[in-house]
Amino acid sequence: MAKINNIVKEVLDKTEMLVIGTCGADGVHLSATWGEYVKNIGLIDDEIILIPSGGLSKTEENLKLKNNIEVLIGSKQVQNAHGAGQGISIFGKGEFVYSGEIFDRVKAKYSWIRAVLMIKIESFSTQL
Repeated sequence: MAKINNIVKEVLDKTEMLVIGTCGADGVHLSATWGEYVKNIGLIDDEIILIPSGGLSKTEENLKLKNNIEVLIGSKQVQNAHGAGQGISIFGKGEFVYSGEIFDRVKAKYSWIRAVLMIKIESFSTQL
């Protein structure tokens, strides 16, 4: 796993939406969730992103076939080398968690969840 750096943390903290990409038998699937969810839950050891899930059923189905996942985030509030706006691609392995300490931690903040999408970060790159 890879630990994220300060620029990734800053973009995660200021992003409004995360786009989640997986690939299944019928090709690429994109879904989205609110950045606030990740911000409110926090990261685990700067290596794992937790996303509450009430849906994301196609993402879940795809991860059973191949657990590769990509998450795109961005914020115009974060400066890059060329001016306002920084984007990040995060690559990793995803799995859904249905019980245990991680599930309970997220469920305490979001009572509506049925699962937690846990993403173990392998690498990331800047965009924009």
